[in-house]
Amino acid sequence: MPPVIPRSPVSPARRRSASLLLSGTLLLAMTAAGPSVLGAAAATAPLAAQAAADTGPAVRVNQVGYLPDGPKRATVVTTATAPLGWQLRSSAGSTVASGTTVVHGSDAASGDSTHLVDFSAYTGTGTGFTLVVNGQASYPFDISAALYDGLRADSMSFFYQQRSGIAIDASLAGAGYARPAGHLGVAPNKGDTSVPCQAGVCDYSLDVRGGWYDAGDQGKYVVNGGIAAWQLVNSFERAKRAGTDAAVGDSTLRVPERGNAVPDVLDEARWELDFLLRMQVPAGKPLAGMAFHKIHDAQWTALPTRPELDAQQRELHKPSTAATLNLAATAAQCARVYAPYDAAFAARCLDAAKRAWTAAKANPNVLAPSTDNTGGGAYEDNQVGDEFYWAAAELFATTGESQYRDAVTSSSFHTAPADSPWWGGTSTLGRITLATVPGVGLPAEDLARLRTSLTTTADGYLTTMAGQGYDVPIAADGYVWGSNSSVANNAMVIAVAYELTGQQRYRTAALESIDYLLGRNALNRSYVTGYGEHAAENEHHRFWAHQNDASLPHPPAGSFAGGPNSGLQDPVALAQLTGCAPAKCYVDDIGSYSTNEVAVNWNAGLAWLAAFAADRTGVVTPPVTPKVLATPASVTVAEGSTATVAVRLSAAPAQNVTVAVARTSGDQDLSVTGGASLVFTPANWATAQQVTISAAQDTDTAAGTAAFAATGAGADGATFSATEADDDTPAAAACSVAYHVDSAWAGGFTATVTLKNTGQSPIPGWTLGWTFPGNQKITSGWNATVVQSGAAVTAKDSGWNGTVAPGATAGFGFQATFTGANTAPAQFTVNGAACA
Repeated sequence: MPPVIPRSPVSPARRRSASLLLSGTLLLAMTAAGPSVLGAAAATAPLAAQAAADTGPAVRVNQVGYLPDGPKRATVVTTATAPLGWQLRSSAGSTVASGTTVVHGSDAASGDSTHLVDFSAYTGTGTGFTLVVNGQASYPFDISAALYDGLRADSMSFFYQQRSGIAIDASLAGAGYARPAGHLGVAPNKGDTSVPCQAGVCDYSLDVRGGWYDAGDQGKYVVNGGIAAWQLVNSFERAKRAGTDAAVGDSTLRVPERGNAVPDVLDEARWELDFLLRMQVPAGKPLAGMAFHKIHDAQWTALPTRPELDAQQRELHKPSTAATLNLAATAAQCARVYAPYDAAFAARCLDAAKRAWTAAKANPNVLAPSTDNTGGGAYEDNQVGDEFYWAAAELFATTGESQYRDAVTSSSFHTAPADSPWWGGTSTLGRITLATVPGVGLPAEDLARLRTSLTTTADGYLTTMAGQGYDVPIAADGYVWGSNSSVANNAMVIAVAYELTGQQRYRTAALESIDYLLGRNALNRSYVTGYGEHAAENEHHRFWAHQNDASLPHPPAGSFAGGPNSGLQDPVALAQLTGCAPAKCYVDDIGSYSTNEVAVNWNAGLAWLAAFAADRTGVVTPPVTPKVLATPASVTVAEGSTATVAVRLSAAPAQNVTVAVARTSGDQDLSVTGGASLVFTPANWATAQQVTISAAQDTDTAAGTAAFAATGAGADGATFSATEADDDTPAAAACSVAYHVDSAWAGGFTATVTLKNTGQSPIPGWTLGWTFPGNQKITSGWNATVVQSGAAVTAKDSGWNGTVAPGATAGFGFQATFTGANTAPAQFTVNGAACA
């Protein structure tokens, strides 16, 4: 029987503080268990120098390779005090570039004496390159524009294989990784379909199936799932802005939903988002709208344990303000990003986000305690102002509502410096959203300051990298639990600075951060399974546990180890690494959960970074030309009355922009009578100004339409339309209209409208109109152009279905939201005439 290594009761895959240590009692208990617990390697307790002896060649490179147009740097471990010659050799052994090293000297984090090699000038491509210095050759590597395509896919495939509540398909994951669905209530699982609370927390059970297993254990945590889901969705947002979203579009990843016309990265993130929504306390229950903090086994799950064989009782843990705000933030982001693909799901997300925000405001100090650490990590957090800021930022970016803007601008985090994002410090996530999502309605000076705070923080990381032998964006004292996650997240901030400025030094630094993770480091090891000649392969995991049970697989390619941790917070690390330099405090052993665990938030950072590195866009030029925004895009104006259109800019202009609004075509009875000339400044560009459209009183029975343009030098123009609601009595039309609700759910429905020609002559083209008796709001339509202004709706044929022969019909459909009664319209008009 393979050795069983218990999990620590402290929060694995969560800690940021190097001060966290195992208690003496716990350590004594584990040590007393002897080799059966610690394993043979731990029992021999080798010195740190022995444990780290097999570090391979002295020439340290990114073992996957380099981009042709990217930086190409390496580190050489040597005590030589003078520069050394280097040669870049092809797979055939020929020298394709050469030069001399730069003496760097001592690297504080590793204790290594180092030289640096820069061969960025070489832009050729190929496989099997080696870098040779002083007769020593590096591990082989490639130079290719497609270098990171595989890592982008594999780092995201990790999430599919971490899914709970679904069978993992061999055709997607590989035969060795296929397994039945875990925690669906199939014996011996107790299941996640009806999970009770811990004693004293609640008196009901919830269906909280799905989501991702958090780390090497089989718990599911809202705060860690929140940042992981956000990073995957934000990765798509960033790619869409860069024009590279097709690379993570439909049928690009190994997920079962491929082929559904939704980008695969959003399909994957939705698996977790659905779980997060299920963790919300139901209406009518105490703390309604809050989110339960976590769900996991009552006791730490034994290692190894296949998910479908876990027989322990699962428990919901007390709701927390931090978890609730994670739900509010990720659900608000969901509402914004998923709207073009699934309007009903986006509306559900927004409803959950708003309810979570309201609940968190009412319960701002329901904090997760550090003592709740039996069977799962505590994920304690005693300061949730950063989560309030993040949630407010996401809600404001999605809705533009003043209550969320006020929460953003009144927060101390709004003017504080940006910092390294992690699950317990999320304000920078909100800052990234506000700084990058188009059309966020903040004053220009606020946006400029937010963007400057991000680039300033990125500059700090670049300064840190420049002082090191391995170019890592963390300081020598930053090698704590999940240090590799810090590297990836800091590199994400650097990459955001590149998006905001287009300055190549930021792209260079982000790519060099990946170099560190893939082998250019003090241990000459790639921390990503399956990537590099000398890569991690025994990460801490309950199912990917080949080191403990030969019938189980190694972690799949693309799994990301936590990395060096000078805290040595597990028995294996203590036994093998005592005395290690901070950057060398890592062991590729399944028992070293404090250095070698996997976690969804860590892999999310890697996936974000890999997707950025895989882009083939060259220099990103930040947007400089604002757009004129006119809302709504179509208005109905009662004859003899007026209606208004709100006009603003999408971003701050470099100087004042004067926008002229005028009719460009259509019925001359419709005209601009107010707001024909609007001035937007770099300070007031986001403040909407009103344009008044008037409809003259006339005697005809036609419902005229007109097109209007809002244009100005220094901005891209906008158009909108107006339709006159004629009050003259028209002759009855020879038609009938059938209105049928096809399906309905809480807050939404779909309907079909069918027009029949009951006359003797063809209808050559039709515009059908009605007024909703309730507060129904149409969100999308098909087979017609459907426009709503207030309660009034007009639907115009799509051309191909415009001619309706006598006795024939034409139909179209739409999806809408509603509250209260969903009463059907009482009267319909066709081309301005009431149907008989």
